[in-house]
Amino acid sequence: MTDVDDVLTRVHRQEWARVVANLARRFRDLDLAEEMAAEAFATAVERWPVDGVPPNPGAWLTTTAQRRAIDRLRRESRREGKHREAVMLVGTPEPLGAIDDDRLRLVFTCCHPALAMESRVALTLRMVGGLTVPEIAHAFLVQEAAMARRITRAKGKIAAARIPYGVPLREDLPARLTGVLAVLFLIFNEGYLATSPGTQPVRSDLTAEAIRLTRLVRELVPADGEVAGLLALMLLTEARRPARVSPTGELVLLGEQDRTLWDRELIGEGHALVRERLASGQAPGRYQVLAAINAVHTHGRSTDWRQVLALYDQLLRLDPSPVVRLNRAIAVAELDGPQVALALVDALPLDGYHAFHATRADLLRRLGRTDEARAAYDRAIELAGNTAETAYLVRRRQET
Repeated sequence: MTDVDDVLTRVHRQEWARVVANLARRFRDLDLAEEMAAEAFATAVERWPVDGVPPNPGAWLTTTAQRRAIDRLRRESRREGKHREAVMLVGTPEPLGAIDDDRLRLVFTCCHPALAMESRVALTLRMVGGLTVPEIAHAFLVQEAAMARRITRAKGKIAAARIPYGVPLREDLPARLTGVLAVLFLIFNEGYLATSPGTQPVRSDLTAEAIRLTRLVRELVPADGEVAGLLALMLLTEARRPARVSPTGELVLLGEQDRTLWDRELIGEGHALVRERLASGQAPGRYQVLAAINAVHTHGRSTDWRQVLALYDQLLRLDPSPVVRLNRAIAVAELDGPQVALALVDALPLDGYHAFHATRADLLRRLGRTDEARAAYDRAIELAGNTAETAYLVRRRQET
């Protein structure tokens, strides 16, 4: 990292809240304050490496953000007049058809194809999903400072390229659908296993909202297999929520859950969607395969691990990521034993991911390598943010 990057990271950490607070007091609009502060940081990313770091970075950022806010308000004032004139001439368009949901419109709007996929997803999670920078960083398995810069640069690109925050037309939706589904999936995941230690371990408000919005997307594009697959995945995962946390606040793993607590109505709906996609004869995408894996987990009294492993092999051809390989290794352990699975896990570049160390700890424990297992549990506990998951890991370490 360059010296300027070091300064930017430190200034972002120290000055962000102060700049936003100053702007919010002046303009009485927190959303505008956050957006203009982000644009000011984006400008700093571009100019400071060339012009040098100013003597008072915080004052420079505040002044830049205030100027941009004033310019924005002036433009909005002019645009509002032009919009009223256009509506009088052609009427109000209905770009998203019968779907009348403000949040869904915002998700489609923010997932602009001019941004890189990871940037548009991260930006939408922050601006619309309401997730914090640490939560988004955890979802992408990157450092918080790196994610803050990514979001800042995405906002800066929107401002520099003058990309309008306009509601997309129907013909624009296919180019944005992949990003929209990624956003909804990550919002659901944050609710399914919250990563902030100060929140409830399971945030049903986020899972419910993600399911609601995905249902609306399916109404919008009913023939899209990945939308159906994502909805099925969410339903089958949400169905297990009543059994996922014990009365003492500890995470309960799938194999130890009381299946009588599962929501059979959600499971039935999820299975029906999976069967519908299988009957279509179309090659499944990532979300459809993940839904099929969860359908196997929720079928009958136990999991058929051979089916799960076969599905993970199929998923690897679509998404050969380290996280998918880690989950596949868990299935391998059930079929071929912990030694084979450990060799697969140890080859993965996931040192900053708590689930990687938790998986290693369990495999090492099963192999009788106690000291190594405890060290792996320590690392998993250090990285885990979910309180229920931490409680589970602490107990397992004590028992090892």
